Amino acid sequence: MRTELTDPAPKKRKLWVPDKKDRQGYYDGSMKLIAKDASQKPEKTGESGLDAQTPMSQPNPGESFFNRELGFLTFNQRVLAQANDAKWPLLERLKYLGISSTNLDEFFETRASLLRTQRAAGMLSIEPDQKSPSEILRQISIITKEIVKNQYATLNDKILPELASIGINILPPELWSKEQAAWLLAYFESQVLPVLSPLGLDPAHPFPRVSNKSLNFIVELDGKGAFGRDVKVAIVPAPRILPRVIRLPIAQRPLDHDFVLLADVVRTFMVELFSNIAVKGVYQFRVTRNSNLFVDEEEIDDLMKSLEWELPSRRYGEAVRLEVENDCSEQLKHLLLKQFKLTEDDIYLADGPVNLSRLMAIYDLVDLAQYKFDPIIPVVPKSLARSPKIFEAIAEQDCLLHHPYESFVPIQDFLRQAAADPKVLVIKQTLYRTGYDSVLVEYLVEAARRGKEVTVVVELRAKFDEEANINLATRLQEAGAHVSYGVVGYKTHAKMLMVVRRENDSIKRYVHLGTGNYHEKTARLYTDFGFFTADKDICEDVHQIFLQITGLTKPNKMKKLLHAPFTMRKRFMDHIEQEITNIKAGKKAHIMAKANALTDTDMINALYRASSAGVPVDLIIRGPCCLRPGVVGLSENIRVISIIGRFLEHTRAYYFFNDGDERVYLSSADLMLRNLSQRVEIAFAIENDKLKKRVIKEAFNVCLEDNLTSWRLHDDGNYVKIEALGAEGLSCQTTLLNKLTLSR
Repeated sequence: MRTELTDPAPKKRKLWVPDKKDRQGYYDGSMKLIAKDASQKPEKTGESGLDAQTPMSQPNPGESFFNRELGFLTFNQRVLAQANDAKWPLLERLKYLGISSTNLDEFFETRASLLRTQRAAGMLSIEPDQKSPSEILRQISIITKEIVKNQYATLNDKILPELASIGINILPPELWSKEQAAWLLAYFESQVLPVLSPLGLDPAHPFPRVSNKSLNFIVELDGKGAFGRDVKVAIVPAPRILPRVIRLPIAQRPLDHDFVLLADVVRTFMVELFSNIAVKGVYQFRVTRNSNLFVDEEEIDDLMKSLEWELPSRRYGEAVRLEVENDCSEQLKHLLLKQFKLTEDDIYLADGPVNLSRLMAIYDLVDLAQYKFDPIIPVVPKSLARSPKIFEAIAEQDCLLHHPYESFVPIQDFLRQAAADPKVLVIKQTLYRTGYDSVLVEYLVEAARRGKEVTVVVELRAKFDEEANINLATRLQEAGAHVSYGVVGYKTHAKMLMVVRRENDSIKRYVHLGTGNYHEKTARLYTDFGFFTADKDICEDVHQIFLQITGLTKPNKMKKLLHAPFTMRKRFMDHIEQEITNIKAGKKAHIMAKANALTDTDMINALYRASSAGVPVDLIIRGPCCLRPGVVGLSENIRVISIIGRFLEHTRAYYFFNDGDERVYLSSADLMLRNLSQRVEIAFAIENDKLKKRVIKEAFNVCLEDNLTSWRLHDDGNYVKIEALGAEGLSCQTTLLNKLTLSR
């Protein structure tokens, strides 16, 4: 797939969108049927399609939508492009390369695996673009092979030579000095050889179980074993305890940083494992497996125990991808494909280490600050910094935090002071991703041990954080906190923290709401908003949502918050329709949205209706976007951009002009079916005029002005880098760094 257009003005096409879906049912992300018809859906989603005047001469609704999975791959192409961009520091470019590799790992573990499950079940298309699982998988193979080819070209032709030019060398065996080779042999014999277990293949020694994403070697041999049997092939797994990147103590030059890869060490000294047998070839390979966990929540009594039982299966799920060195013989490739029940579409050839993300270890092993991003010191807003008592500051006025430009410390202080304050009676919080060593969890444990009523909703099903969340849930329970795992069938993705405090013989609530996770580390890497308030209506809404999650009470009408799966979708749709009404009445109208993904069919069709009516729509969608912009008569008034910069754009924000009475929402939810209809999510309006202007400026305006890190989506599905032609370059993240942080 191209990342640039050869024609800067692509030909416009008129497309048709149907008024109604034609499906057998509605399914969730795990292919569980959640409703047989629209009347059984958890929420009325509104009409789909254009108005009655929409031309219907091209009855192919699939043309109006891009595919979600292929949209993710184009996002990863944009990530990989950063590794080739000379404006970034060299070691940061190495990290971008590793991130693009990690992204592919997760994609195959989850999304591609789900498609394979759908294909095996004989399912036809259930996506709005109407592509079948088989069609999408074929395209995934073609596009991913090109991505992998470009990854290794980036590594070998650009990153490695440029690293060598500054004295960072990843040395292949042919460049080892005698001293280095001697040191590595001693290292192999003392550190590596004792933990390797070569497994020869014969009728008594079947192919070993190879765990998910582990480094392995297939060895071509010629000779006889100890018992006189011919030995042709062996498998040698590399235990995870071995570092994949080894720093050499003997540098070629005084200022050099010399490294070797474990794979090269094992390959070079493999003969030590096979005495009297000729080693004809040694090749790395890695298998990616289906990592989706399938737990029928309706049929189990204890979600935690069921997940604990299911987690080990992730290591040995169905194979979905095979990575192998490109010089491996065809015979050995076919042996591996047969063993893992894969086809030629599923094999990806590596011109270097099979796991590029392991190279990111060099970033931390090298102390060369000039080749990394300049450190920043996130600031604490004056409204919070001038008062040592955070509750007094929040009671005085609402406060907005824009991470990572502004500090995560006030959130830690909020919970730390709540844990120690004798006036605090109750603390309630949702936790989706927090990390293994979260300070916030320590404060919750401390609060529970001090006798406060602590309730924590821990989402055990957060993808790839299940084990960490099980461990922290156990810690909280042992400390005396009440732990809930959310609602059966609905992941709890809302970001809420509430403190109940006794003040002057009355009860007062304080809340923090956010667009991102309560995770100290990602708060320095992801852009997100956090919001402190003591507003009575918002606090009451948060209280009601916690009652719904933990007490399973019926949903009450919210006073200010939008709440998925109940009201958020309908309110957003109502706002879109109001913009359409206003533009038809000759009034000004405008819609803006910033999210990680836009894949929900009903939302896309509503935006198509708005565009057809003449409403300008600006969308800042970092990742997959199924909406096709710029199509005459359908979406010509819609602009879609994606920003890829130093920080991961993670903010979810929504704007409606509303005839001058602007409505601005921050949210935990993306514009996806799962977020709007199958998760517990919130959106909260920013009502303070000063803070509202901040969000409009920082979440939207500065991003739409970006001409250094922004990519424009065209109607053919290609993203084109926006270039500063004849104008001063502007990066939204650099602008906000200069405005909001202290550089060091």
